[in-house]
Amino acid sequence: MMGDDFIENRTFDEIAVGDQARLIRTLSLSDMQLFGLATGDADPDGPDAVANGMWGGGLIAAVLGTQLPGAGAIYRSQSLQFVLPVRLGDTITASVRVVEKHPEHGVIVFECRCQNQNGEDVVLGRAEVEAPETKLRYVRSALPDVSISTHDRYRQLIERTQGQAPLPTAIAHPSSAHAIAAAIEAAKAGLIEPILVGPEKKLRAAAAEAGCDISAFRLVAADHSHDAAAKAVALVRAGEAKLLMKGSLHTDELMAAVISATTGLRTERRISHAYVMDVAGRSSPLIITDAAVNILPSLKDKADIIRNAIDLAHVIGIEVPKVAILSAVETVNPDLPSTLDAAALCKMADRGQIVGGILDGPLALDNAISEAAAREKGIVSPVAGKAEILVVPNLEAGNMLAKQLTFLGGADAAGVASRSTRRRTRGTRCA
Repeated sequence: MMGDDFIENRTFDEIAVGDQARLIRTLSLSDMQLFGLATGDADPDGPDAVANGMWGGGLIAAVLGTQLPGAGAIYRSQSLQFVLPVRLGDTITASVRVVEKHPEHGVIVFECRCQNQNGEDVVLGRAEVEAPETKLRYVRSALPDVSISTHDRYRQLIERTQGQAPLPTAIAHPSSAHAIAAAIEAAKAGLIEPILVGPEKKLRAAAAEAGCDISAFRLVAADHSHDAAAKAVALVRAGEAKLLMKGSLHTDELMAAVISATTGLRTERRISHAYVMDVAGRSSPLIITDAAVNILPSLKDKADIIRNAIDLAHVIGIEVPKVAILSAVETVNPDLPSTLDAAALCKMADRGQIVGGILDGPLALDNAISEAAAREKGIVSPVAGKAEILVVPNLEAGNMLAKQLTFLGGADAAGVASRSTRRRTRGTRCA
């Protein structure tokens, strides 16, 4: 017997021939992925995968283990025939019926069946179970929330590049096995054509440690990390490289070469950093800016940071990104400068000084990314709860937010530094 708050098993003596129990469940993508992880199935997402039929067999085991007989039952044997495949979205009714009892061993034979929403048999079979002798009754426990991080957003971004030529990329000082391996991985994915800039002996040692063959790539010798940064930037200035990639050196070393007044990559817009985050449960990438370059940005700096982030969002396929300008609260407070900046930035968008997205702020983090939190605060906005770009008040906040998502939330992060001069005609408005 199963109540709302308790689960109770049924002993051998309480069970009669003809007794039945059933369980109804709809096969979701997360069910398929979890079952694939548990079984090692290589393609748990396949709509006709064998594992999906086995998932139906798992439902039968769940009925026997939780309802009839329930807790304390011991599986003796099972024979199942998989008649039809179970597909994503199918609603399966798994049922068992007692057909035989064997008192000498305490064994019960069940007829087992799974049917889909059309009444078609998908699994048929029999199971022998040793029924419990002891009565058990216990409090029903809530199942934990389980999520699977598949990082599909990055896969989708990579797929968008297919068919395009890889871009020559100057990689500054990739002198560790990890950095070399990342460059090779990007090259194999068809994203870049690496130009390795650094001390040749170190580069070859790192490649050997990583087990990578770098013989096909151009090597540009440099004396040390500072020299590698300068020479990598020079390759971009000369047009020999289209992208600049950080290797095993400190960010400030690379950025010093980038922003040099005489040999750097200056334009009229301030350079800024953004993390493109692949966060579990989100349907699109989340951009967080600025977490590595601008320590305490001014209002003018923040305007450029937002323009760069909007351009980045366009590049990765977000046509009109929703931009949340973050603070600790969602109302303007003269004692919190970040709220004043947010209000000013929104007015700049109203006046056409920032274009290409929809701005709103100030917004606290919860009501920027959670529609439920925004509703609770009474915020009516096309951005609140749906933000695709999060603009943080300073580098410390952005760095901590991105690393919390990475190390506590299982997100993946790709760091991008950009400074675009492209003019946008798509309208921007402030929520």
